Amino acid sequence: MADRFPSSVLFCCDHNSVRSPIAEGLMKKLYGQRAYVQSAGVRNDREVDGFSVAVSLEEGVELDRHRARSFEEMVDWGDDLSGFDLIVALSPASQRQALELTRFAHIDVEYWPIMDPSGLGETREAKLAAYRQVRDQIKERLLARFGPPTER
Repeated sequence: MADRFPSSVLFCCDHNSVRSPIAEGLMKKLYGQRAYVQSAGVRNDREVDGFSVAVSLEEGVELDRHRARSFEEMVDWGDDLSGFDLIVALSPASQRQALELTRFAHIDVEYWPIMDPSGLGETREAKLAAYRQVRDQIKERLLARFGPPTER
């Protein structure tokens, strides 16, 4: 964890319905208000995934009110991407989009290869297991990158 703790972080993935909302919620839970945290997707064509809501709730993170949004909507709503210190891309498509949108700004973009669990598992339990694996992988990456959780 040689890097300083950023003051603002944007997590992104393909649809802002599975991986990036989980990452946003876990970051807020683990580190409180140490950083301004948001998430976005390359596209906004889905609502937050119910399995993401369920496995996040197991960690005390509520995602049921999360509203998916795209990079384009962030800009339309007045969010300035250049205001973020760090963008963490959780999919190849979101990494490409983040690099494209920040090519003239000094923003660090990190790529964390996190699998998309949305098509995995035949049964409810198998699907939940896949989503838990993704949640736990994201949590491990957060702890490795940002250090121990903030004391409350």
